[in-house]
Amino acid sequence: MYSLFFRLIFQRMDPEKAHHLAFAWIRAAARVPVLRTFVAAVLAPRHKELRTEALGLRMHGPFGLAAGFDKNAAAIDGMSMLGFDHVEIGTVTAQPQPGNPRKRLFRLVADRALINRMGFNNDGSAAVAERLAARKAALGNKHGRTTVGVNIGKTKVVPEEEAVADYVTSTERLAAHADYLVVNVSSPNTPGLRNLQATEALRPLLTAVREAADRTVTSRRVPLLVKIAPDLADEDVDAVADLAVELGLDGIIATNTTIARDGLGLRTPKRTVEAIGAGGLSGAPLKARSLEVLSRLYARVGDRITLVGVGGIETADDAWERILAGATLVQGYSAFIYEGPFWCRKIHAGLAERLAASPYATLAEAVGAETRKKAAA
Repeated sequence: MYSLFFRLIFQRMDPEKAHHLAFAWIRAAARVPVLRTFVAAVLAPRHKELRTEALGLRMHGPFGLAAGFDKNAAAIDGMSMLGFDHVEIGTVTAQPQPGNPRKRLFRLVADRALINRMGFNNDGSAAVAERLAARKAALGNKHGRTTVGVNIGKTKVVPEEEAVADYVTSTERLAAHADYLVVNVSSPNTPGLRNLQATEALRPLLTAVREAADRTVTSRRVPLLVKIAPDLADEDVDAVADLAVELGLDGIIATNTTIARDGLGLRTPKRTVEAIGAGGLSGAPLKARSLEVLSRLYARVGDRITLVGVGGIETADDAWERILAGATLVQGYSAFIYEGPFWCRKIHAGLAERLAASPYATLAEAVGAETRKKAAA
């Protein structure tokens, strides 16, 4: 049903307009308590065997919404209604910014992929913090049942040498409202941002954000993660892994979008892809490299920090493969555009089936099992 709707309606619309339309529908449904309860009962049935503990947090399952869909914390409860076990908002920057000029979001339908050069369009960390505080107040000063991650990035107009202060500003505003924080240094759409992935730049940045989170929130430790690009060389992946362990980081998210176009097996004609131009490519073509980076990270860090697998996850098989490779949590976004509102339901049901058919009693036992097996061979 949704695939037909997508072909007849969404596919004929500008991708960004279609996003805003779907976003508005989700928000509207979530505002009506009876409708929200009904939709959640249909789309988000719970599987007790999938309950997950990660980053010191308890979640209904391991499958969450990656950053990029809800940039301004406007639809957290709507996305939970659709079945996402955690929702990562953002990327949020210290200053509000409109992002790059439109047109800036493109579909590669034949590849079930997206190319975006959104440029961190968001309301800014002060406005997002206010929105999160209002949500918390409405819930009786509780975070609610949905785990909320807050993904922060660098404001475009801020020079690279002032990036640390820019991230610290967002941290001070947002840490109190986050179940976990993510430092995004891997988007290809903010000039110079990926330079911060180099360990000599990443170390002072992560140290400063950790210190800012600790002095802002004294009642608990806010878990801190870093999100890396799939385009890093293997030795740089190893360096980030070692740095994360050294600094006592809570996790790594692998991976963001790719700037690569070759070697992805794209079905979309090359001339079409070239005409789209620059931007980060996400979706199915990213699957192999993201899995490779994740496996490499787990082989390096083991269970010392939490790994989050994202990039090209479309099916329960994909999610299960990431768990076996070393991911405690998995995330998706691009496939949601193509799969529609029943996507989470299918992922959860499929994961429950695969766990039941496996030799593992819990998801936690399955985490990294395939990578450990390969290392022992």
